Amino acid sequence: MMKLNIPDYIQAIAPYVPGKPLESLEREYGICDSVKLASNENPLGPSPKALAAIQNSLAMLHRYPDGAGHCLTEKIAAVNGIAPENVVIGNGSDDIIALLIRALVRPGDRVVVPKPSFLMYDISANAAGAVVDSIPLKDLSMDLDGMAARVDADTRLVFICNPNNPTGTVISREAFEAFMERLPEGVVVVVDEAYIEFARDPGCLKTGQPMDLKRPIVTLRTFSKVYGLAGLRVGYGIMPAALAEVIHRVRQPFNVNSMAQAAAVAALDDTDFLEKSVDLVHRGLETLYAGLDALGLAYHKTETNFFLIDMDRSAAEVFEKMLRKGVIVRSMQSYGFPTCIRINVGLEHENQRFMKALESVIQA
Repeated sequence: MMKLNIPDYIQAIAPYVPGKPLESLEREYGICDSVKLASNENPLGPSPKALAAIQNSLAMLHRYPDGAGHCLTEKIAAVNGIAPENVVIGNGSDDIIALLIRALVRPGDRVVVPKPSFLMYDISANAAGAVVDSIPLKDLSMDLDGMAARVDADTRLVFICNPNNPTGTVISREAFEAFMERLPEGVVVVVDEAYIEFARDPGCLKTGQPMDLKRPIVTLRTFSKVYGLAGLRVGYGIMPAALAEVIHRVRQPFNVNSMAQAAAVAALDDTDFLEKSVDLVHRGLETLYAGLDALGLAYHKTETNFFLIDMDRSAAEVFEKMLRKGVIVRSMQSYGFPTCIRINVGLEHENQRFMKALESVIQA
């Protein structure tokens, strides 16, 4: 057997387990026309404008992409009302997470994260040999007081997911500002807004809004969710120019491919598609809530395109039974919710298929 000298902190990392692909389900179970509601994707697919932009970019695939991402960076800056110097694009927003940790965290430094939340915060920090301080949620929401209390002189980064994955809860601007005032000046706070476009709560924090805070903030955004470009892997971070300059030193020069850059620019131009996608989710949520009420199942309302359903039985068992009916959901057992599944809103017929399969499972 090959001998490998792997650091203990790498050996201890549990690999990220993504939602089961449709192709795997159909191959393994011999099922056709399956439905996937496990990965918080946009059921409408990409914007037609994005698809056209991809098609137009194909003839230049023999050329390297624009390493600076000029057109996409300029477009992101214009949409958000900021300077291009404040933007870093990445191969998905998790690329920005890894870059921040690579640039700012040394082995033994501390990183504060909510638990449960997006697992890549933990994985990326652990891969750098950091000490991860996981602060449990309080009533499914981030415990900002608990997180602030854990920050010390060795803390380099604090991650906040707003709205939070997997619970769909949000924090307010007022609570965030009070939290920031408690932190030492050298701590960088990363606010992951992957699902912010779906939030309806008027009090929800949106870090793109002007805030007079002395501590550095990084806002993460992605094109994988509401924009329907998950397969292309493109996201970005908004941050102080001085921090962006440091991140560019460790960023791979061609980390966002040509098709992704072209599609993302076009997606930002297609505001009609954005509104259509958000409206589909909001209407779908109300339909699904009503269906679950009729079945007598408990669920947690959300500010995202996904939500938790408490099955009052093993989530892993429900996951497996739903697979056999051609519907992919996400078991939340590994997130500390052993009886909960998580689903995202699908198209109307997909939501109906889910409800029919779920009713069959609970009545079996």
